Amino acid sequence: MYPFKKLLSVVTGVLLAGSALSQTNYPTIGKVVRIDPKLDNLLDKEAKIEVLASGFVWTEGPVWVKEGNYLLFNDIPPNTLFKWKEAEGITSFLKPSGYTGAGRYSNEPGSNGMTINQKGELIACEHGDRRVSLMPLSGGGKRTLADNYQDKRFNSPNDVVQKSDGSYYFTDPPYGLPHQENDPSRETSICGVYRISPDGKISLLISDLTRPNGLAFSPDEKILYVAQSDPQKAIIMAYPVLKDGNLGKGKLFFDATANVSTMKGLPDGLKVDRNGNLFATGPGGVMVLSPEGTLLGRIDTGEATANCAFGDDGSTLYITADMYLCRIKTKTKGVGF
Repeated sequence: MYPFKKLLSVVTGVLLAGSALSQTNYPTIGKVVRIDPKLDNLLDKEAKIEVLASGFVWTEGPVWVKEGNYLLFNDIPPNTLFKWKEAEGITSFLKPSGYTGAGRYSNEPGSNGMTINQKGELIACEHGDRRVSLMPLSGGGKRTLADNYQDKRFNSPNDVVQKSDGSYYFTDPPYGLPHQENDPSRETSICGVYRISPDGKISLLISDLTRPNGLAFSPDEKILYVAQSDPQKAIIMAYPVLKDGNLGKGKLFFDATANVSTMKGLPDGLKVDRNGNLFATGPGGVMVLSPEGTLLGRIDTGEATANCAFGDDGSTLYITADMYLCRIKTKTKGVGF
């Protein structure tokens, strides 16, 4: 979610981002906070948070494209999808990214969470167009995977993951609406978690969360983790995944509410490594959690941190934090690498 602040211009953002194009030694920010010795198995003691580019408004939704070895990420307020590649730096990849209507829509019109599906296509949650879309990266236009449930338009789809059976799971808080939960165009009062089955059927799986946001499967896909970006109840929930793709009764996995008043950020995007450890954005940057829900430490960018994604060979964690695109090298690998 984009915290309301004075907007930087799109032009300024691109120029500042471009200043890092030819760098081989990137500047660093923040620090790694060690809470449990087990963090040493995941992050080297000398690991640094590198700033690959800056000057954006609110970065989100990083996703690594293996076919091409590059990262895609969103700058939501200016409705722009950017590409970063080591040898090339930052280039504009797609604009508009999430709102194709006329005039100004909201403070967060662009696309947000993204994933690459089993066919190598880009799946994106689009705030302004209020849908989950599919776009081939080899060329060609988008098509809509889902834009309503029972004839009621979604609020503003936020994050999406694909299960190995081909189905998609996504969250739908109101952050992209012009007046958020009080917007007159809102058609559903539910901030839901939904599933798109392989045959295109849409089902509502969770309806009792106030602000569902990031989500990820455990390595064996037996658990779906869902982050809630509600400052009054800043939590990560864990839901058992049933054989038919539905979810069982969830349980609290981690509660970060106590840190909201003293650290920047809320539970947002999250990723899981091969061993089931969670790298979950929240108060204080990226929280590193064991499969049992123990906080091992934090990758503290010093900024409100929105999302993260594993890339390169799977051992680099790319991080979107406020106006920055960052990365940190890890000693583990993300699921799917």
